[in-house]
Amino acid sequence: MFTKCLEVLFGTNAPAAALLIRLMVGGVFLSEGIQKFVYPDALGVGRFLKIGIPYPEITAPFVGLVEVGGGILMLAGLLTRLAALALVVDMLVAIATTKVPILINDGFFKMAHEARTDYSMLLGSLFLLLAGSGPWSLDRWAQKMTAGKDL
Repeated sequence: MFTKCLEVLFGTNAPAAALLIRLMVGGVFLSEGIQKFVYPDALGVGRFLKIGIPYPEITAPFVGLVEVGGGILMLAGLLTRLAALALVVDMLVAIATTKVPILINDGFFKMAHEARTDYSMLLGSLFLLLAGSGPWSLDRWAQKMTAGKDL
C-alpha cells in the first residue's frame, strides 16, 4: 500500500515540456507568496481584510506560505501533485473571493481581464495535478529510486 502511495505521489506521465508549466506556475506562486509578506497592506493581511476573508491575520500568512512552499516544490518538481492540489484550492478561493464579485458587479469582460493570471495558474496547476511533473524533476528521480523496491 505504501508503494502504491509513492507511485501516485511521485509518478508522472507528463512530457518533458511539463518543465515549462512548472517554471511558470512555480515562479508566479513563489513571487505572489513572497509579496504577501513584503507588501502586507496591499497584498497580504490588508488585502484579505478588504475583501472580507475571515481572520486575515492568520489566513494571509497561511496562504503566503502555501504559495511560497507550493512554488518552490513546483520549481523543483518535488511532490508536484501534492503542491498542485494545494495551489488549485488556493486559486479556487482566489477566484471565488475576488473575481466572482467583479463578474457580478462589472460584467464578464472586466472579470476576464482581471482573472487572466488566476485562470492560467488554475489550469497550469490542474495540468500538473493530473499529469505530474515530467521527466526533468525530483519526482521522476524519486520514482526511479523507489521503483521495484518493496517499501
